[in-house]
Amino acid sequence: MTATLQAQVRTERGKRARALRARGVLPAVLYGPKEDSAALSLSLREFEKVFKEAGESTVITLTGLDEDKDVLVQDIAYDPVTSAPLHVDLYAIEKGKKVTVNVPLEFVGEAPVVKLGGLLTKVLHELEIEAMPKDLPHQIEVDVSSISDFDSQITVAEIVAPAGVSILNDPEEVVVVAEEAKEEAEAPVEQVDMDAIEVEEKGKKEGEEGENEAKSEE
Repeated sequence: MTATLQAQVRTERGKRARALRARGVLPAVLYGPKEDSAALSLSLREFEKVFKEAGESTVITLTGLDEDKDVLVQDIAYDPVTSAPLHVDLYAIEKGKKVTVNVPLEFVGEAPVVKLGGLLTKVLHELEIEAMPKDLPHQIEVDVSSISDFDSQITVAEIVAPAGVSILNDPEEVVVVAEEAKEEAEAPVEQVDMDAIEVEEKGKKEGEEGENEAKSEE
């Protein structure tokens, strides 16, 4: 899968870049091992649409420049209040060379242990992979249907990588594990000793009567 995105060289910086966002323009920077850093402008709406479909592991072709550039989304800065993209870093890839990216995991299938009351704990949500740009997967599937009893787990070594893809994580790293659901223990109800309360009340009353008699004799 290859996506396309229109880009323009940007001259505005700082406060002027913030003014661009108000017009629906997303500031970006392009860089790479054989690429001079360049400030760019993208359509915010188009970027959000493309990124939703492509993610960080899909090659995006930038058009509108001196020549088309194949890039990967390296980083996105978000507004802490609105969660809207504020700035994006684009990494220009070298043709004919492998790239290293993080790819999200998609858990598929139904684990039999769940029907027994077990819980699936997902330890990893993405994997670090290396591949040629044309072989980069959008996601990697993890089939959990093999988890049939408690304490069963799937490690990185058990995941089948797509053709042309190398997984860089530790093979022994746990991806997902089955655990037995733990019931919350109820707090013990404290027993109230009624006899002790009666003795305490009786002693208190006798003490008050003694004080009253002492005052009357003064």
